[in-house]
Order: sequence, then structure tokens, then C-alpha cells
Amino acid sequence: MFDLRRRRFITLLGGAAAAWPLAAGAEQRVAMRRLGVLMTFTPDNAIGQTRVAALLQGLQQAGWEIGRNLDIDIRWSGGNADDIRRHAAELVVLAPDVILANGGAATGPLLQATRTVPIVFSAVADPVGAGFVESLARPGGNATGFMVYEFGISGKWLELLKEIAPGVKRVAVLRDSAIASGVGQFGVVQALAPMLKVEVSLVNMRDAGEMESAVAAFARSANGGLILMASGLAFAHRTLILKLAAQYRLPAMYFERSFVAAGGLVSYGADNIEQFRQAAGYVDRILKGERPADLPVQAPTKYELVINLKTAKALGLDLPASVLARADEVIE
Repeated sequence: MFDLRRRRFITLLGGAAAAWPLAAGAEQRVAMRRLGVLMTFTPDNAIGQTRVAALLQGLQQAGWEIGRNLDIDIRWSGGNADDIRRHAAELVVLAPDVILANGGAATGPLLQATRTVPIVFSAVADPVGAGFVESLARPGGNATGFMVYEFGISGKWLELLKEIAPGVKRVAVLRDSAIASGVGQFGVVQALAPMLKVEVSLVNMRDAGEMESAVAAFARSANGGLILMASGLAFAHRTLILKLAAQYRLPAMYFERSFVAAGGLVSYGADNIEQFRQAAGYVDRILKGERPADLPVQAPTKYELVINLKTAKALGLDLPASVLARADEVIE
């Protein structure tokens, strides 16, 4: 009797051991999650690559490793609206567990493509006004993320431009009219302009040739300056915009440091790279079961003022000591 029980135990033990590799394999397949990423840059763009690297670093710190427990599908659109819509649809068809959207230009088409797949956005201006979420504290739908600023910051851009270049009396505002933030940001500048005795005009960034002609026409009169509104197209046309500002000697305000590092005059805005690291935390929480509707939209806690002294000298600007003292970074 004892031997019979012993043989049965050994047989059961052997069968269980044989099943272990299959169970482990099944567990590994279940544990593999999928993340979609929609970028508004081209694949060779250094800024876009830096942001993705920050995302991956944040995911790795949270325990996610590509090929082990996470698959990532990245789509690069270059800021082209048709490509963004196409890539948004492609990512939704793949049925990922969550999608990360770079900016409002990517978030809008993704929300048109799905109201069920969780979306984490980064570098979005006023997601409530854009209709992406019901409120910052309670997003309410399938999207949440990180707000780069509210529309009101564009008024600060105009104030800083006037402080740095007091002679500016006319400002051309470059914006992408296809996204809600472009309209809202321009509205704030337009409302503040009379108080600062500045005349503002609008230049659309949708077509590079049209933008180049518009800036050239604007620069024919004296005392001009530029303000660049945030969008994927701003990065797509970065080289051209910097060239036009230098060619026509127009003091220009930008929304992100990378423009100043590449030769622009001044920028005031949030650290977008840090936002991608933070976005990794929200992706992690959603993959672990939390809902976007319950994760509040977060706003930056700090804005950075960056000034390029070499560009200021080339424009003949004598920067006020008060502005230099407030600068977070001065590039010489």
C-alpha cells in the first residue's frame, strides 16, 4: 500500500514538473504588455529621440523592459496632419494596453480613433479647452497626462519679448491653426497687445513656403518681432523659423529651450523631456490597473527662462540686468 501511494506521488510530481515550462510560458505571454507611441517628430529628429529615450528610461526604472514584459510600437509623423491621423488609426488597430501621445496634434486624432484605449498625453496645452478631458482633477474619459502650460503663458511670452526688446512694436505670431491651442494662445496675445502698445498679426505654419513669404512681407516694416506658438509643426519647421528670424533680424520668443540652443533669442517654457519621464509613471500605473479617468492631469511646477547672449548681441540688444538675473540658463 505504501509503495503504491509512493508511486502515485512520484507520478503526479513528474507530471506537474513536466507542466511547469508550459505554465511558465503561458504566464510570460500574459505578462507581455503593449505600448503604442505617437510622435509628432521625424524618426531622425534629435529632440524626438531624446523624449523617447526619457520615456524608456522612466519605464525601465518602473520595471518595464522591452522584449521581456513590454512591446512598444512607435509611429513618427513629422507633424504632418494626414500622417498623424493614419498612424493614430494604425496604433488603435494594434489594440495596445495604452498609447502615449506627443502633444495636442497627436492626442486629438487618437481620441477620434478610440474612446476605450487608455491614452497618456505629454506636452499638451490646455487639455480641457481642447476637449481632451472633462477637468484637470477628474479627466473622466480614456485620456490623461501632462499639460505643458495654459493659454495664459502666451501673454508672458509677449511681456518678456517687450522687456528684452523694448523697440518691438509689431509682432508676428506663428501658429498651427489646425490645433485648438494655437487659436487659444493667439487669443491671449491679441487681448494683451493693446496694453503693451503692440500690433500683432498672424502667420500660419501649415505651409513652409507660405510662412516664409508672410514673414518676409512682415519684416519689410521696422520694429518687428516674432512669437512662436507651440506645436509639432514648430519643430518640423525649426530650421526655417530660426533662419527667418536671423535673416530679418527679428527678436523672437520661443516656447522651448531647444530653439534657443540652436540659435534663437529667448525661450520660456516647461521641460518637455522631464514630462516624458513623468509620463512613463502614468503608463506604468495604467498597465498595473489604474484608469486614466482617475489620474489627474498634471501641470508643470516650473518654467525655465533661457537666453542666448550671442544672438542678443547679433541683434544689437542690450539685455536688462533684471531679465538676466531671472534667467535659468544663459547661453553664450
